[in-house]
Amino acid sequence: MPEYREKLWASPAPYVATALVIPASILVFAPISMPAGIIIAAVLYAACVLTLVLTAPVVRVREGTLTAGRASIATVLVGDVEAFEGSEATLERGRRLDARAWLLIRGWITPVVRIPIVDATDPAPYWLVSTRHPQKLAAAINESRRPASTN
Repeated sequence: MPEYREKLWASPAPYVATALVIPASILVFAPISMPAGIIIAAVLYAACVLTLVLTAPVVRVREGTLTAGRASIATVLVGDVEAFEGSEATLERGRRLDARAWLLIRGWITPVVRIPIVDATDPAPYWLVSTRHPQKLAAAINESRRPASTN
């Protein structure tokens, strides 16, 4: 069985953007106490970074199960997975997006895979999942859908 694992870490941009809590905190607390403002700024920025690190979801294919964040599905319940990059990925996340689709999208990761759901009882027609390696993820899911050959 093929295995795949990827943690969807944030790109540098969110870490830089959250650094704006530093001057904001200092500005708010400077009239009261400059040392307190600096300490609070450091604590708030550390909390922002910790939040970004701890909330990064994992996408995994293992033993016939696809896990994307908190959701899991058996790979026998999915159809042929397609990988999208560049402008095609933008269209999948935008104009082509079905409102019923289940999403695990991160704005800092452009490529996506579309995973059709063949289970008639599932209300989502497909999953759309961000990944930095769309071809590898699609191949791992598609390969795990096939029954293991018996020799």
